[in-house]
Amino acid sequence: MKHATDYLTFETPNRRDYLNITPQVEEFVRRSGIEHGLCLVNPMHITAAVYVNDDEQGLIADFDEWLERLAPHEPVEHYRHNRAEDNADAHLKRQLMGHQVVLPITDGRLDLGPWEQVFYAEFDGRRPKRVVMKAIGE
Repeated sequence: MKHATDYLTFETPNRRDYLNITPQVEEFVRRSGIEHGLCLVNPMHITAAVYVNDDEQGLIADFDEWLERLAPHEPVEHYRHNRAEDNADAHLKRQLMGHQVVLPITDGRLDLGPWEQVFYAEFDGRRPKRVVMKAIGE
């Protein structure tokens, strides 16, 4: 059994951003040398998410608007957590979008569906954050 680990670092210019990280994950899988196995992709921060979906700008805007309706940033006084920081909405948005993804590796490549892409979703940006990628297999 082989394994590999690598990290991505992001500092998004906006409080909320959605980045397609499929090319970086694919390159990591290629470098790992693993032909058959699994790849975990996990944001190492509690105000960011990783998810798989279509890279269509209307859908990404729909996600952002939906999340803002479910967990609006303002008014900040509506959240008890905001007594300590002003990012309670980011924690809630992360829970809705997902903590991490586990992706299949087949024949040395990510085995995604025809429209599936891997995204990093930032909900409290403008500072450096990391994503861990971990592959395991044969």
